Amino acid sequence: MVLLSDIYDADELDEEPGEVIESAPPQKVGEERHISNSGLKKKLLKRGHGLETPDFNDEVTVHYVGTLLDGTKFYSTRDRDHPLTFTLGQAQVATGLDYGIITMKKGEVSLFTLPAELGVSSNSDSVTQFEVELISWIKVIDVCKDGGVVKKILEKGTRNERPGDLDEVLVNYHVALVDGNVVAETPEGGVQFHVKDGHLFPGLPKVIMSMTRGEKAELLVQPRYAFGEKGREASGGLQSIPPNSVLHVNIELVSFKPVINVTGNSMVLKKILKEGEGAFTANEGAKVTVRYTAMLEDGTVFEKRGIGETPPLEFITDEEQVIAGLDRAVATMKKGERAIISIHPDYAFRNVEVRRDFAIVPPGSNVVYDTEMMDFIKEKAPWELSSNEKIEEAGKKKEEGNFLFKGGKYQRAGRKYEKAADYVSEDGSFADDKEKLAKALRVSCWLNAAACSLKLNDFPGAIKLCSQVLDVEFHNVKALYRRAQAYIETGDLLSADVDIKKALEVDPQNREVKVLQRKCKQLQAENDKKYAKLYGNMFAHERKDSSMVTKRLKVEKEEDERKKEEVMRMEMEKVADSAAPPDGGLF
Repeated sequence: MVLLSDIYDADELDEEPGEVIESAPPQKVGEERHISNSGLKKKLLKRGHGLETPDFNDEVTVHYVGTLLDGTKFYSTRDRDHPLTFTLGQAQVATGLDYGIITMKKGEVSLFTLPAELGVSSNSDSVTQFEVELISWIKVIDVCKDGGVVKKILEKGTRNERPGDLDEVLVNYHVALVDGNVVAETPEGGVQFHVKDGHLFPGLPKVIMSMTRGEKAELLVQPRYAFGEKGREASGGLQSIPPNSVLHVNIELVSFKPVINVTGNSMVLKKILKEGEGAFTANEGAKVTVRYTAMLEDGTVFEKRGIGETPPLEFITDEEQVIAGLDRAVATMKKGERAIISIHPDYAFRNVEVRRDFAIVPPGSNVVYDTEMMDFIKEKAPWELSSNEKIEEAGKKKEEGNFLFKGGKYQRAGRKYEKAADYVSEDGSFADDKEKLAKALRVSCWLNAAACSLKLNDFPGAIKLCSQVLDVEFHNVKALYRRAQAYIETGDLLSADVDIKKALEVDPQNREVKVLQRKCKQLQAENDKKYAKLYGNMFAHERKDSSMVTKRLKVEKEEDERKKEEVMRMEMEKVADSAAPPDGGLF
C-alpha cells in the first residue's frame, strides 16, 4: 500500500543553488493538472471562494462521486443526499484523495484522477476518479504537539491577535466526562482570570493562548493535561472527577485585555482597557496630556487629574516630571487609549510616605493608575529637522545629559547623549561647513555616553562607544583611556596595555593615563604571580609523582636482583647434589 508521505517525492523539493522557484499560475476552470509526481491529477470544475484551504488532521465535509474511467459509479454521497465528514491524512476514503482535497477552497468542485496504487484499494489495478465538492471543514489543532490536547475550531475568532500569559481573559466553558456527565461550567457571563495564574486544569492556559478573540472550540483533553491519576475530589460546590478521566470541553474566548510588561521586570504592568487610535504611541520627549485616577491596591483614591473639575495633567515624558512607572507606561500609549497601570514601589514613591490630594500614600506602596491618553505631541525625529535645527537640538540634548550626569543620573544621561548623537549622525547630509561641527558633537556625545556606561558597569557598551570614536579619530586620548578602563574591568589587560601605550604616544605627560598604566602593570604582576604559583604547584605535583615512580622502579629492580640470586643459588645446589658420591662418600 502506498503511504501518503510517499506521494510527493523528495526530489520535488530539491532546488539548485540560486534557483528561483515560481509558483504556478491560478488554475482555470476546465483545466487539468498533475499535482504530484505519483500521477494524481486535478481538473477544476467550479471555483471556490476565499484563500484558505484545509490541512491534514482537519475534519472536512464533502460530497463526492466515485467512478471508474469507463463511467461505472461505485459510490456517491449525492445519491444518499448526505455528505461525508472525515479526517484528512488518514486515507479514510482513498489514499491519494486527501492530497487533492488540501488544494481545494470552500465551495470548490474538482475532479481528481487517481492512479491504481492511490485508489480505494491497494489490491485494485483500476484508475479511479472522484468528483469532490468541499462543503466546509473544521480546523483541528494538536495544541501540545503530543495528542494530549486536541482542539477543533467550531467558530473562528474576529481577529488574529492571541492572548499572552500576562493577559486577562474572559471565557465561557462547559466540561463533561466521556459519559456526558457535566463536571464544570462557567456562570452566565463567563469567568475572568489572568492566563499565567492558570484555571480549572493544567492544559487550559496553553489552549487559551492558541485562541483568538471570539473563537469557539471543542477540546479533547487527555488525563495528563487534566486531573491526572489523582482526579479531583468534590469540594466547595465542585463535582468530583475520577482518576485518569478524559475531558470533553466546549470553550469560547469571549474577550481579553492585553497586559504589557512595560519595564521587562514585571514592576510596571499596563492592562489595556480600550485600544487607542492609529499606530503611533507617545515616545520619550513627547508632550502628553492625560487624565487619571490614582489608587492604592485596596482601591483608596489618593489623586485625580482630568476627572470632574480637576484639569488634566500635561508633562514631557522622560523628564522625571511624574513617577517613573507612570512616565514609562504613558510613553507606550496611543491617543485615546485607556489602561490600568500597576506600579511597584521601586517605580513609584519607594519607601517614602507621600501626601496627596485625597489620601496619604504609605511607604513601600504598590499603586494603580487608571489612565487615559487624551493627546500627545511627539518630539520631532531627526529627519524632520533642517541641518541647523539638528545641530541645535543635539547641543540641547548634550547639555541636558551633562546636567543629569552631574546629578548622578547616568542612565538617563546616557540616553540623552545617544539621542543627541542621533541628531548629528553621519547620514545627516550636512554641508561641509556644518559637518565639522556635527562630527565634533557626535564624538563628544559618544565619549560622554561611554563615561555613563563605565559608571553603570556596562563595560562592553563603553568599549563599543569608544571604538566608534576611534574609528573616526584614531588618536583620541579620551577614547583610548576610557576603552582601556573598560578592558581592565573585563580582564583584558593585553588590550588595555595596547590602548594605554597608544594614548601615551599622543600625550606622554597625561597623568590619568599614567595612573591607569601603573594599575594595569600591578594587575598584570598579580596575575603573573598567581599563574606562577599555579604552574609551580602543578610541576611540584609532577616532580612528586616522578619521585614516587623512581622509588617504585628501584624497589622493583632490587626485587628482580634478589629473585635472580635465589634462582642462581638453587641451580648451584642442584649441581652440587648431582656431583656428590653415593652414600655420602668422598671423591
